[in-house]
Amino acid sequence: MGDAEDIIGRLEAFFGVPDRGQPKAPLSELIFTILSQNTTDTNRDRAYERLRGRFPRWEDVLNAEESEIEQAIRVGGLGPQKSKRIKAILVEIYEKTGKLSLDYLAQWRPEQARQALLAFKGVGHKTAAIVLLFSLGMPAFPVDTHILRVTGRLGLIPQNADAAAAHARLGALIPPDRYYPAHINLIKLGRTFCKPRTPRCAECPLVPVCPYGRGVLDR
Repeated sequence: MGDAEDIIGRLEAFFGVPDRGQPKAPLSELIFTILSQNTTDTNRDRAYERLRGRFPRWEDVLNAEESEIEQAIRVGGLGPQKSKRIKAILVEIYEKTGKLSLDYLAQWRPEQARQALLAFKGVGHKTAAIVLLFSLGMPAFPVDTHILRVTGRLGLIPQNADAAAAHARLGALIPPDRYYPAHINLIKLGRTFCKPRTPRCAECPLVPVCPYGRGVLDR
């Protein structure tokens, strides 16, 4: 097993250092991430584009019927659940602050901001961490299904670790200034090589430090 920094370095040497790009506003990132749940990136993007195309302002979404929101985001899957969740979050934010923005979280300590996001119904550790890292530039390491699988095979976390335990463990192992490239490149590895059923271990750049990969090749 390689250590976390060695693994991150190998991934950066293979995939490069990802560009952070232009961040979304925290509320936009939160809704974008909700739309990403249990769907593909392509369908998430289509759902978000259609939502913003039909309702250019979040105030328009707040004032829309759930059925209208569901129709706009249907392409992303789970429209009834996601439309209800999005509407409820917008209502809660507006009732608490009198406007539709989460920009105020940038002034809070990271753990305070994390707990505020987790308090929204339907927002879990991954969604909260994405908003913190991608939009607010705060130290948080989001763990999706690819990262959970890959880091389990690498021996960084127990293979039976749940999401909450994985977030805590990986957040402690990975240096905070490497959270973003590690997150992006571990997902790339999971999609390209470390697949659930047919991993391409012989071609994987991490096989020298991966107990799972070496075990596959030694069979």
